[in-house]
Amino acid sequence: MPSLPDLAGRTVAVSGVGSAFGVAIAEAFRAQGASVFGCDLDPAAFPVLQAAGIDCAAVDLRYRAAAADWIEAVVRAAGGIEILVNNAGGVVGQQHQPFETLTDADWDIVLDINLNAAMVLSRAATRHMAAAGSGAIVNICSGASLRASLTGIQAYCAAKHALLGLTRQLAHELGPQGIRVNAIAPGLVLTGEATRRQWDAYGPGGQADILAGVAMRRLGRAEDIARAALFLASDWAGFVTGQILSVDGGIR
Repeated sequence: MPSLPDLAGRTVAVSGVGSAFGVAIAEAFRAQGASVFGCDLDPAAFPVLQAAGIDCAAVDLRYRAAAADWIEAVVRAAGGIEILVNNAGGVVGQQHQPFETLTDADWDIVLDINLNAAMVLSRAATRHMAAAGSGAIVNICSGASLRASLTGIQAYCAAKHALLGLTRQLAHELGPQGIRVNAIAPGLVLTGEATRRQWDAYGPGGQADILAGVAMRRLGRAEDIARAALFLASDWAGFVTGQILSVDGGIR
């Protein structure tokens, strides 16, 4: 069986490319022959990505004009855009706090990164996809799109639920224009300081209990999410839209 040959030569934009998921997703698409453009606020991972032939730009996605301008820059450089992966997100360094003490600023920044950025990037990209008559958008959601979040961050759970809603709504609206919109819900993957701190807080007993509730008996890896993104963006998923694919090892 061939390895996703339809991705060769496609132009792919990946937000949050400096994160563990972002790096894995960008490298996976590049390995399949796609032209990959990434953006992130933190340029720490850029040298590794650029060495792999991935174009990187420092963009603060909290600013909608900057987010839209990045998509337009990708289109100018590549002549179009076929695939958008909305990967930027996270809890922005926050920890759980009682809802009554939550500040407006803490709420707003999490929604800006997890939801509003995806809306702006998708809006900018779909104009070009619609003109071409085809395209694919993959939103990196979360198990928190489907249930209460283990992070305890209220804004994160709300944003991920909303991102799934946006996925389903856009799938119906954009389907007649040949644009598919799907989402991925990763399970527990130790991608950075916040998730590692959360994992450590469970202690050995809690960690064992969590793994016992995962059919595959292991945590996820960034590569697991990247492979799911490849599938959803490819023609192999040509009749798949409006769906959320749980990549969680079979969480009970």
